[in-house]
Amino acid sequence: MSAIAVVLGAVLGYAAIKFRVEGNPLAEKIDAVLPQTQCGQCGFPGCKPYAEAIAAGEADINRCPPGGEEGIQKLAELLGVEPKPFGEDSQPKPKSVAIIDENTCIGCTLCIQACPVDAIVGAAKQLHIIIAADCTGCELCLPPCPVDCIEMRQITENISNWKWKYPVYSFVPAP
Repeated sequence: MSAIAVVLGAVLGYAAIKFRVEGNPLAEKIDAVLPQTQCGQCGFPGCKPYAEAIAAGEADINRCPPGGEEGIQKLAELLGVEPKPFGEDSQPKPKSVAIIDENTCIGCTLCIQACPVDAIVGAAKQLHIIIAADCTGCELCLPPCPVDCIEMRQITENISNWKWKYPVYSFVPAP
């Protein structure tokens, strides 16, 4: 019995090496640039299929609202093409975050299952909480909520959440 297991294991190991399917390295690089929200606002079921479509020349680089203008710029640099403005079907939305009304939430966990970035925590029949720092504003938690207790609030830019366009470097004075 163990001899059969060893032989079958060797055959499977050989087959895994011989018939290995490698992904498109360009699609992998494009996928690394995308925001990984898996929101589907680009018309694809997630960031990986969108990256594969860009690499195959089947999709434009301007269809990812969560990536914003910065994402289009990075994709254009990676692919060596000119940046394009957003397409008609995918316009960037103002940065927003989901807020759960604690008086209405019934703890059904449907929003937790729908969140692609695990920004919602809670347990069954308990109040759910949004981790605002992780929420991408994709709005995928809104449709499954049976009591409509989730709303999207626009994030206003202030000194605590403003990001520098260029990285800040600290300089050590010369001796």
